[in-house]
Amino acid sequence: MRITDIRVAGLRGATPEGGWSRELQPDDVVHTLVTVHTDAGLVGVGSVFSSEALVQGALDVLRPICLGADPREPDRISQLMHQDTFWLGRGGAITHAVSGIDIALWDILGQATGLPVSTLLGGRYRDRVRPYASVLIEEPARMNATLTRLAEQGFTAFKIGWGHFGRVDPAADERVVRAAREAVGAEALLAVDAGGSDAFWPHGTAWATRTADMLADHGVAWFEEALRPDDLDGFVRLRSASRVPISGGEVLTRRQDFTRFLTAGAFDIVQPDTTKGGGLSESRRVAWLADDLGVRFIPHGWNTGVGLAADLHLAASLPHTDLVEYKTGSAYIDELVAGGFHLDDDGMLAVPSGPGLGIRLDDDGLDRYSPGHRLFRR
Repeated sequence: MRITDIRVAGLRGATPEGGWSRELQPDDVVHTLVTVHTDAGLVGVGSVFSSEALVQGALDVLRPICLGADPREPDRISQLMHQDTFWLGRGGAITHAVSGIDIALWDILGQATGLPVSTLLGGRYRDRVRPYASVLIEEPARMNATLTRLAEQGFTAFKIGWGHFGRVDPAADERVVRAAREAVGAEALLAVDAGGSDAFWPHGTAWATRTADMLADHGVAWFEEALRPDDLDGFVRLRSASRVPISGGEVLTRRQDFTRFLTAGAFDIVQPDTTKGGGLSESRRVAWLADDLGVRFIPHGWNTGVGLAADLHLAASLPHTDLVEYKTGSAYIDELVAGGFHLDDDGMLAVPSGPGLGIRLDDDGLDRYSPGHRLFRR
């Protein structure tokens, strides 16, 4: 079996707000789907947290490495793409594009063998994974109403973040956290994401330590991205002082970047994004290292239905990863996968059991959010 083509299509028209200081608009393209085609007729699907233009540019370099290769060797091909493009800047657009191709290759391997990706990654430790509803911070009354509605839908875990958190004053931060806790109840998992990778994040370890104390008083499960993403020393100091677990890593890429943070003791919880950090092949390597060092692994997942499926398989294949992020209210999750994703009575998501990723993209959803795409048709 050989790779014959790689195609991409950006998603537009329903791009959700990101809580960024330079806010996203519905037609901004920050999620791009990838399909890898083979001479056997099998087609794998992947997702990249990046713009279509950047992925297309990266493919000019990556496509010659992939064409003619056996798609049933996802890890080997991904390592070739990393190793043979070092001069173009490690960890940027190239690595993001590798992520989507890698996911698609695992999808093909699963289809070729008749096995789900989670089995191929090493075996399924679980058939269901608990999703945490991921929402942007709003003013307290709206935050309370949003979380109350999600709890009524069956979610039992939640994360609030970005928006005005850390941008107004400590009292405003505590008001919104208190409102969130009141909405979800004392027993629900509640995490808080400061969004320190946003442009010109103003705070350092002193602010983060004080804020962590406040979050501990409200039973917060973890404090995410409290500092600028490259502040390795700051994260180490914060973790040693914090009364709540410290998490981060969503904008890091390649296992080499994560190795520096993990071996330095920067995180209690590490959160690679499989759709930009190097794909499933790289995420599982990070997860293995994290496990050896006693660090919890929870994938970042502000992405698409394809990315969510990949995260579910990844979580199922790891002994201690029992959570995935679920971007609520996103058409790119709810309308792109045929049949969608549904919580069971326990607030859990089933890990797809079919071959590969075990999903099929919805034709109407694709036409709606990527008009004129050629992911499958000539």
